Amino acid sequence: MVEYDRTTALIVTDVQNDFADPNGSLYVKGGEDTIAFINDEIARAEAGGALVVYTQDWHPATTAHFEKDGGIWPVHCVKESWGASFHPKLQVIDSHVIQKGSGGEDGYSAFTVRDPRSGHQTHTQLGELLHESGIQRVVVVGLATDYCVKSTALDAIAREFEVIVLREGVRAVDLQPGDGDRALEAMAAAGGRIE
Repeated sequence: MVEYDRTTALIVTDVQNDFADPNGSLYVKGGEDTIAFINDEIARAEAGGALVVYTQDWHPATTAHFEKDGGIWPVHCVKESWGASFHPKLQVIDSHVIQKGSGGEDGYSAFTVRDPRSGHQTHTQLGELLHESGIQRVVVVGLATDYCVKSTALDAIAREFEVIVLREGVRAVDLQPGDGDRALEAMAAAGGRIE
């Protein structure tokens, strides 16, 4: 069990209707089953004085990220839509929200977004927020293991944060069978802890 303190941040990754609700356009099987566990972690983090950060995919209606516009994904998490909203059962405290992909970028990592055509990467405000807050360790939960959770964890490791991914608080898309397990293995191989 993670002990939360003021040097720890809990990153709640993309627990949004399009991913966590069976009626969502890019539903992650079992995504809704993570929410009670994540809510418990949010409460524990808050009680321990940790920083809690939420992330949201926050796409425009037209973006090369979407299949209809040349990308690989169905339309999902269009900003201000039901699908982009946090799942109603998620405990959202007064905290920081990082919205990714609002300029049409791929927003897999909470730390960086990437232009889907040029590949050019830009930083979100998360890295600066964590450094300014004196964060040394990040705990990652949310959706999906093999995309946004993995990218966020690997970026955090590259930025020399201690990283813990809570297995009970993540679920995978599994476009290919086993993608989620391989993502956990990749995060562990890079130096992350899977608990």
